[in-house]
Amino acid sequence: QVQLVESGGGLVQAGGSLRLSCATSRRTYNDYTMGWFRQAPGKEREFLSAMRWSSGTTYYADSVKGRFTISRDVAKNTVYLQMNSLKPEDTAVYTCAADVPPLRVTYDYPGGYDYWGQGTQVTVSS
Repeated sequence: QVQLVESGGGLVQAGGSLRLSCATSRRTYNDYTMGWFRQAPGKEREFLSAMRWSSGTTYYADSVKGRFTISRDVAKNTVYLQMNSLKPEDTAVYTCAADVPPLRVTYDYPGGYDYWGQGTQVTVSS
């Protein structure tokens, strides 16, 4: 019943920036977790970043610390992933996810989320 729609993907040159958006359906939960994942061909789905909505606490994978930033627009029910200094290795399908109450402890594993978007392709050229 929670719908997530990603946008903002595309083709960008190495060193460039891109901002992904994840629009969500309205909800009345007092708290939830939003996360970003990516998956490249032949690889496992990789955790990138997450946010605990009520506290604003953020988490980042070591591989993207200092380059990626997660943020939100509460009024628009939208979460963003700002990606800077992009590398060819960042090429993947990027997907947002939501974990609703009862919240799980884990945030860095796909099994920790209840709902998923369909993904948006990000391609970084050399």
